[in-house]
Amino acid sequence: MINAPRPASHKDLPTWLREGARVYLPGRDREAIVQAIADFEDPATRRLTKNAVFLRPEGGGVEWIVAPDIPRPADHR
Repeated sequence: MINAPRPASHKDLPTWLREGARVYLPGRDREAIVQAIADFEDPATRRLTKNAVFLRPEGGGVEWIVAPDIPRPADHR
């Protein structure tokens, strides 16, 4: 993983929450890998989520999106 400087828009996020990080989702009781963190506007509702976290199951699969306050570090279950 490349240690590039974090964008200014990510300054309020925990330092462990970055692309490539393994995260745990308590509500789904599963782990995933962060693919990207970016603003996302839901096309159906036009609702904007700042710093939405794009996740994918380890090994591949369908990506999904969560708010940045949902994921936890995977090693701290």
